Amino acid sequence: MSNATAERPTLLELQAREPRLWMPQQVLFTPAALAEPWGQQILSRVQSLGLPVEELPRNRLTGLRGEDERATYSIAKRTLAVVTAPPSALKLSPIPPSADWQFHLAEGCPAHCQYCYLAGSLQGPPVIRVFANLPQILGNLAAYEQSGKATTFEVSCYTDPLGIEHLTGSLAECIRYFGTRQDEHLRWVSKFDAINELLDLPHNGHTRCRASVNAEPVSGRFEGGTAPVTARLQALRRLALPRSQGGGGYPVGLVIAPIMLMEDWPEHYSQLLDSISEALDFDCDLTFELISHRFTPGSKEVLMNWYPKTRLDMDEAKRSVKRNKFGGTKYVYDASSMKELRSFFEREIARRFPQARILYWT
Repeated sequence: MSNATAERPTLLELQAREPRLWMPQQVLFTPAALAEPWGQQILSRVQSLGLPVEELPRNRLTGLRGEDERATYSIAKRTLAVVTAPPSALKLSPIPPSADWQFHLAEGCPAHCQYCYLAGSLQGPPVIRVFANLPQILGNLAAYEQSGKATTFEVSCYTDPLGIEHLTGSLAECIRYFGTRQDEHLRWVSKFDAINELLDLPHNGHTRCRASVNAEPVSGRFEGGTAPVTARLQALRRLALPRSQGGGGYPVGLVIAPIMLMEDWPEHYSQLLDSISEALDFDCDLTFELISHRFTPGSKEVLMNWYPKTRLDMDEAKRSVKRNKFGGTKYVYDASSMKELRSFFEREIARRFPQARILYWT
């Protein structure tokens, strides 16, 4: 038995561990947020946790910038701001291949992933903004339903909803809402593991819970502030187990992202797939989403300001350039490497999970 295997925590040890919860050092409420009943519900939650609350005089966030970008990042990442979503947030955008539409219960994420997808995507300091007008946001979704046709909605584009659920309760409210719909389905993904409050919700199979996972050299080095991959997998296991066995009975999925070319990558990703197989060693409704690492010039600049000592490989000379129809540029792996990576994952997933579906590779 290897040292790594000998030191791996048992299932009972993992279940006995308390989930890692992010606790902001300051919680800001705008007047508009406090006027919302859901904002008052969030206020009660954060007060029950003993967190410091500040009621702002105006519906603006100020004072969140430091002396430089790194200092600004530090202040923002310790701040939860409860605000109301602007009217523009009610005009949904399609989000292929993940879902038909995206909507947002928050913007910003408490994790510290050095490849952060949000870098350059959101304006201003990366404070975690939670929306207090959630009932309005959910009520707006009916306009995007397609009668008689399944419609999927992704809620994880701009945040990790499970990472802030203990502070907001918003993810559970979304799950309850979609449990009442005819042909509408919710999708969320997380790098956290505090799922106890979700197990008994009336989801009616209309919510797919996904864990974002990666090989140890990536998760261990670049995913600060998150739950260990083993804990994420055990959380997913509990979500997928039938209710007769104490689980949530949800459809589940794995998002393996960002897939990186590293030394001995087949070995590392094989170990990850083996760990997934051990956690999901029973029949369940399972999907995979496979996303290779890429970055833009703008995201690289932001990430280098946030993580100036990062060892993340963002050398443009090693990448191919991919341009979209709007003239934007992304740096991706070359075609040969992408083909090799895709073939590996499709082969190895099919071997271990013959009933699972790979939704997409990108």
